[in-house]
Amino acid sequence: MTDRTLGRIAALLRKAESTDNSHEADAYMEAAQRIATSASIDLAVARAHTVHRERRATPTQREIVIGEAGKRGLRTYVELFLAIARANGLTCDVARNSTRVFAYGFDSDLDATHALYASLIVQMVRASDEFIKSGAYAAERVERYSATRRRWEIGAVSPITARLSFQRAFAARIGTRLREAREAATAEAIQREAFRRETEAGANRGESATGVALALRARDLEVADHYRANSTARGSWRGSAASAGHSRHASRAGDRAGRAARLGTEREIGGGRGQIGRAGAEP
Repeated sequence: MTDRTLGRIAALLRKAESTDNSHEADAYMEAAQRIATSASIDLAVARAHTVHRERRATPTQREIVIGEAGKRGLRTYVELFLAIARANGLTCDVARNSTRVFAYGFDSDLDATHALYASLIVQMVRASDEFIKSGAYAAERVERYSATRRRWEIGAVSPITARLSFQRAFAARIGTRLREAREAATAEAIQREAFRRETEAGANRGESATGVALALRARDLEVADHYRANSTARGSWRGSAASAGHSRHASRAGDRAGRAARLGTEREIGGGRGQIGRAGAEP
């Protein structure tokens, strides 16, 4: 990803952060994701066409610190990172204590994921704090199992249950928004490629140009090969535990916050390697 492209994304992030209009914030966020996705697509096509001219970009690995060991709620932070990473074509391993994520992919996709996560994690924590402080979850009653009494009981939703439910729903909504933006950008790139081929028909007969879809598929295979060759994961990472409970009211609020989320500024995060597991399954 070029400095100019990163500058355009950063400008959109600043606009999204500064506006008080949620619709404008949505538009700026989606525009930032489209540019990042388009840059990735363009780079993938360029890699396929210029192998013989220059050194090819190759997949790499980055380590992202999610939080300190023992901090509550790290799993929902990881879920947010994974939602963004999937939308940007990355494969991830996760430390078993959820303190770190090890992301595999191309630099352009890693850059976009870093920028979006650094912004959205601030928004998610702030929105969930405001929801908990409002006390809006307190009136909800849920059924839960009491291990000490060995029976199901009706009780109030605890603050931690409400917070986790809110953040899980926030992360899921962000993943949906970014996936839709990526799919739209990919479809647009394929349409541009088809139009270019139509307008150039006859001018380059006999050439075997690589299409966007083929280039993207090749990129995904490269990331998969790099992951298999370099991942040291054993077992699988667990997502948010079902035993943490669930609050429907908090989930709805988290989903609304995810729809209205703004982007913040970029930051760099990193750290040391620990025990890791593949994302998305049980250890």
